[in-house]
Amino acid sequence: MGKRVTMQDIADRLNITKNSVSQALTGKPGVSEHTRKEVYKVADELGYSYTPKTHSRQPDTKTGNIALIASDFAFSMKSFFGEIFLSVEEEVQKRNKSLLLQSVNKHANENLTLPSFIEDHSVEGILILSHLNNDYINKVLATGIPTVLIDHHHPAIQADSILTNNRFGAYTAVQHLLELGHKNIAYVGNINFSPSYQERLEGYLLALKDYGVEPKEEYLFTNALEEDEVINNFIRQVPVQPTAWFCVNDGLGYLVNSGLKLYGVNVPTEASICSFDNGQLSKLSSPRITSMDIDLKLFGRKAVEKLFWRAENCNEPFQETLLPAKLVEGESTNIAPEIKRKSESPK
Repeated sequence: MGKRVTMQDIADRLNITKNSVSQALTGKPGVSEHTRKEVYKVADELGYSYTPKTHSRQPDTKTGNIALIASDFAFSMKSFFGEIFLSVEEEVQKRNKSLLLQSVNKHANENLTLPSFIEDHSVEGILILSHLNNDYINKVLATGIPTVLIDHHHPAIQADSILTNNRFGAYTAVQHLLELGHKNIAYVGNINFSPSYQERLEGYLLALKDYGVEPKEEYLFTNALEEDEVINNFIRQVPVQPTAWFCVNDGLGYLVNSGLKLYGVNVPTEASICSFDNGQLSKLSSPRITSMDIDLKLFGRKAVEKLFWRAENCNEPFQETLLPAKLVEGESTNIAPEIKRKSESPK
């Protein structure tokens, strides 16, 4: 006699929680129509016996609450995420809803502990800001509550997301340096930290390729931590100093600027710096750093619009929305020194 089929078997097959299987089979709210149908299909395939329950379509999902969750690290990045939060709050209030906030600490993230207002379905939509681990996000998605990711995506996550066009933004930044005649351009960013930084590396490489410049291994600082000691060491050990630096965020741009000063390299006459985000640190730097500007208000607006659209269109394919970044020139970029020397040499 074969082993008895359980709800856990169905959950394992679909890579969702046992709780979601139970909700689907008992006709309770909390799972999407798509998930419900998939659960019925797999239950039939495995020969699991159940009595299909009629259910009114997620009757108690209109709680009037929208959740915004993020890692405690993301919430600590006040200038970046603070502005997105204010924009989200404004958009949610326009729709006569309340915004519930919860930071997810390392322990909750690793142990897949969801905020209680998500567990008990007292929110009708969820926004996830920046990155939490894939299993955590997938556990949130398994509740069936409409969810939109802000500034994060991954092939293992099936959800709508609002993103910066990181590849094109980085391309624009590096193109700006190439147009100034720079060929020795360093890349500074930790590609393992976020998909955004990996995409910015791809944009950097594409710009070099289009301009016929071969990337140099010694200029690719792809595990750069935002610590002055780490950045200063990298500047010190580069065999030939780059004439330009592309940094994946303003924090790294700020540290590269300080490090170059420390070693007596003048910005922008001897080296140019271009960073990403156009936040406080690029503005506080001296000279002010040329940076790619992200419209954070637009991020918040698009995320809330997408969330309310998703609630009405639960069977539509998931979509990624790419928002543009715009170059804002500061005083940290200048014509490449070798070109300058040529133009200054007597005829």
